[in-house]
Amino acid sequence: MALAVRTQPAKRTESRAKRRRQLINATIRCIARRGLSGTTMGEVARVAGLSQGIVNLHFQSKDNLLTETLRFLSDEYKALFERTLAQSGPGAAEKLLALMQLDLKPSVCDRQKLAVWFAFWGEAKSVPTYQKICDAHDREYDEVMLKLCESIINDGRYKGVNAQQVVDALSSMTDGLWLAALIRPKSWDRHEAFDAVYSYLGAVFPRHYS
Repeated sequence: MALAVRTQPAKRTESRAKRRRQLINATIRCIARRGLSGTTMGEVARVAGLSQGIVNLHFQSKDNLLTETLRFLSDEYKALFERTLAQSGPGAAEKLLALMQLDLKPSVCDRQKLAVWFAFWGEAKSVPTYQKICDAHDREYDEVMLKLCESIINDGRYKGVNAQQVVDALSSMTDGLWLAALIRPKSWDRHEAFDAVYSYLGAVFPRHYS
């Protein structure tokens, strides 16, 4: 009996951060299945295996819950992006390739998370908070990618290659590959997707990606 008494309070005092993460993970699953409009706090509570009161306690409203879910995904990607940038290299070409590989790894190219990203992107124009988070996410990504492409152009003395155009093309390619992974998972192949990215890099920067 003494053991049971000690265990029960431990369950009730789980950290706030762990509870919030549990609820955000449940929200991701709900949005992936039902979209933003079909996601309710009650459904999130059910998927998380918690009471709706717990959801209310941590997020107060559906708007807060959705915003914090988007912010969580953005922060998660940013951490992976920065770690990849720091651990790859030493040259710009190696770093750029590593970042493109990151976007196709299971930790990023996950169908549930992709469904959520596309759901928020679809609503960003009409919801200023979503727009602000997505814009910050895209701006930081573009700034790093642009510097890497400029460095590669200077290093390889490529003539007539516009760094911003390369970044735009890579970003569009990634978005297209993510969409393909989401809507036709049975035929989508991660290795073929990376081959497509590498072929483009080889065409633009042949002295760096043979």
